[in-house]
Amino acid sequence: MKTVAIITGGKSPEHEVAIVSSRNIYNALNTSKYAIQVIGISREGKWYHLPERSLFDENLEIGTSGQHALLCIFPFDKKPLRYADDTSVSLDVDVFFPIAHGVYGEDGLLQGVLEYTDRPFVGPGVLGSAIGMDKDVTKQILQQNGILVTPWHTYFKGDNIDFVALELMGFPLFVKPANMGSGVGVEKASSLEELKKAIDTAFSFDNKILIEKGIKGREVETAVLGNLKPEVTGVGEIVVNSGFYTYENKYVNNETKVIIPAENLSQQSVYLIQQVAMKAYRCLQLEGMSRVDFFYVNDQEFYLNEVNTLPGFTNISMYPQLWQAEGLKYSELLDKLILMAEERYMVRKELRRQR
Repeated sequence: MKTVAIITGGKSPEHEVAIVSSRNIYNALNTSKYAIQVIGISREGKWYHLPERSLFDENLEIGTSGQHALLCIFPFDKKPLRYADDTSVSLDVDVFFPIAHGVYGEDGLLQGVLEYTDRPFVGPGVLGSAIGMDKDVTKQILQQNGILVTPWHTYFKGDNIDFVALELMGFPLFVKPANMGSGVGVEKASSLEELKKAIDTAFSFDNKILIEKGIKGREVETAVLGNLKPEVTGVGEIVVNSGFYTYENKYVNNETKVIIPAENLSQQSVYLIQQVAMKAYRCLQLEGMSRVDFFYVNDQEFYLNEVNTLPGFTNISMYPQLWQAEGLKYSELLDKLILMAEERYMVRKELRRQR
């Protein structure tokens, strides 16, 4: 029996979403195949070994209970995770399943730490995670590879904002932190006054922001799974009853409807979206899994909006639902992700490290 360690929580504003995702993963993992351990990362960034059922505590605060054992990381040790109060005691792990969304969780930092444990882990590696998290770098690479992306301007904190150039793009504009997920810090601006407020909000989450031209199109998504030979699902659609796809509409207000498969899309449109998603997956150096989001205007005009390298696994999340529509059950999807983590690990172990 393999020991799978779910990593949850984290330092980002998506801390709570990560806990909900990990709860669903815990419930879906086949306990006849896996022994499950739960590692929680506190809001301060400390690692704890959690009692299994603590995930189901609606008021879980990682690290605040005496039952949450503080862990230390010993790079490339035979037993890389040890208890802080007694380093002779270790936590055995065969495969890590990180599901800490956002910064410090899916931006390459956690993936780098896991590389040092010398254990397989689910999801993209350091480079793919870092690229996929930074919306500006993602857009630049996609554009260089001939993939249509939403027109945008990038600003760093302290830059002089060219409001004339921004107004020339035309309202509405969308302002986003460059490194944040789940719609955190994203605001729509329909006037210069709203734009200035949205910029201040975005800069409170990140030192780099994007200001994008609003595209009037359908929000459609597809899911990619695999390493060197990835597979792609059909296309689903997100319909927001009010406003746009914010964190609140995703997880708080129940204002979002998921339609799988997306209705009134031609076979040609589905095929083209799938091909672009696969191309993006390769050129962004992604592995394991990613959800790829588009704004669809028509067959000749659809924009790749974002990629999500550790997509949500809540009960309303699009990624597992897209695979379920393909006939791949939730538990089977998790099996494949774990298997691919092990396969990638073994392939890399076989690479030469000496001349």
